Amino acid sequence: MEQAVAECVGLLGAVTDRDWEGVRAGRLEWSCRRTAVHIAEDLIAYAGQLAGREQDGYAPFELSLDEGTDNAGAVRVIGAMGALLAAAVRTTPRDVRAFHPYPFRSANREGFAAMGVAEVLLHTHDIAEGLGVPYEPASELCDFALTRIFPHVRPGPTPWLTLLWATGRGELAGRAPVTGWRWSNNLVIDTERLTLQGVTPAAATDLSTVGDGGFEWIEGGPVEGTRVGSGLVYKQYEDGVHRPEWGMYVLVRREDDRALGAMGFHGVPDEAGRVEIGYDLVEGARGHGYATEALRALSSWALDRPEARTVVANVERDNVPSQNVLARAGFTQVAEDSEQHLAYELREPREG
Repeated sequence: MEQAVAECVGLLGAVTDRDWEGVRAGRLEWSCRRTAVHIAEDLIAYAGQLAGREQDGYAPFELSLDEGTDNAGAVRVIGAMGALLAAAVRTTPRDVRAFHPYPFRSANREGFAAMGVAEVLLHTHDIAEGLGVPYEPASELCDFALTRIFPHVRPGPTPWLTLLWATGRGELAGRAPVTGWRWSNNLVIDTERLTLQGVTPAAATDLSTVGDGGFEWIEGGPVEGTRVGSGLVYKQYEDGVHRPEWGMYVLVRREDDRALGAMGFHGVPDEAGRVEIGYDLVEGARGHGYATEALRALSSWALDRPEARTVVANVERDNVPSQNVLARAGFTQVAEDSEQHLAYELREPREG
């Protein structure tokens, strides 16, 4: 966050003697001056959401600059508001989520940081384009935003070019122009004892190697199945077929905010509405009903979607504990293959 704001302030601070009010900011309808103020507005709005733990809407306040504030003053305000958002991100606990409308009505501190970075990068670009000055932010800043709030966007030749294309500001060979877009914070599904937290491409990359994905795990986690599944999530992201709500979720215990396993879909539902689900738990979390609780919640969420009609699970014949989890969650065994795998299904309730 600090780096993005510092680059913005450095670039805009060098052109404060120019006419910002009479120049349109790139492809926007706003002037460069209005766009600069908007950057500051976004930064303080996001800080307010986190600091106030807002749950039902935006905190009811607006930012206004004193009458007579010049361009240099506007740049100072951007710097100050960026510092406030950075402080809010640093001091907000990992499990806190606050209201943001797109697409699941909440975001955590990392999501707000990514949205703040994106707003700064994109609107600094707009102003720079309007004023005719060169601007290209650090690649790692663009990647930070893309892997957290653009999980549905296939990586391109460079993170900056990809971010510009994904927000309707540029072109990429072989891809249609973007005319409408929104970013996507991760989905979180609550149960009585758990939160199922959608895994972003950034977290998947970390989990697929030796990292913790930004979660605090109970002893022994994450297990190998989680790492393998995370690698598949990132591969789907690279291939441009990742749909985050149909990806992986880390199971986090509400009482202590510690991760104890993972559960997720192997992809989007097929043409028949069938979607496969898989899961694993750290050994120390087994035997407490966590997998059953999570499976009921995630399966119910899936079957509430119009594109899903059947949730499928495959389990080894000798894995009796997993079979018991499926049975308790309402699944029915429907087949057994030659490799000693049992197939289970949970179908959408039939009307009538």
